[in-house]
Amino acid sequence: MSVAQAGGDIPFQGLILDFAEVLTEEVGTPHRTWCLAQGLAESAWATTLEDHPEGRALYKALESGRMTQPEWNRRTAALLGLADHQNLMGRAWQAVRPAAKMINLARAARQAGIALAMLSNSFGLDPYNPYQELGVWDLFDVTVLSETEGIAKPDPAIYEITLDRLGLPASACVFVDDRHANLVPAAALGIITVHADEQDTTVARLTRLLNLPAVPA
Repeated sequence: MSVAQAGGDIPFQGLILDFAEVLTEEVGTPHRTWCLAQGLAESAWATTLEDHPEGRALYKALESGRMTQPEWNRRTAALLGLADHQNLMGRAWQAVRPAAKMINLARAARQAGIALAMLSNSFGLDPYNPYQELGVWDLFDVTVLSETEGIAKPDPAIYEITLDRLGLPASACVFVDDRHANLVPAAALGIITVHADEQDTTVARLTRLLNLPAVPA
């Protein structure tokens, strides 16, 4: 069901949030800036993780918990042509900033009695824990990470795990993600879905949908 179909009187009890580009500001620009600082092409990070066959396979292994972050750092640094692989993930993510308005909205939702869950296709917790570093690690009632479950979005099973741990039916929950492909299985289960695009727009949409007070800047 889409937001437009949801109506204003549905009693939502759960809010499920993705991490990257939902609870964070846009990540592409910091990654491009970091690449240039390393002497790489500005698109090297994205193309290695998303388009390079070996790079994509390594990232999928990290995402599903089949590879540790240090091993991923070592092997991906080699693909990038970087001699220093220590804390590669943390270095590339260093300039990414939390999405303050979305985090404030999540806190307001929790204060209003809405259960919070984070559902993230994760990328390692050690040595770099992105959730801790960006200040959202303790925000949630339920945290479901692909690396600990061994499955990742858009596998429907990981959404079912999230609902089960929240103890809520799909129709009582709203799920927010920046990738359309990750919204499709959630909607098929009956979860109300919101596509996260620009932060102010997403916050305004959720504020109306959840009937929350205006979120401070």
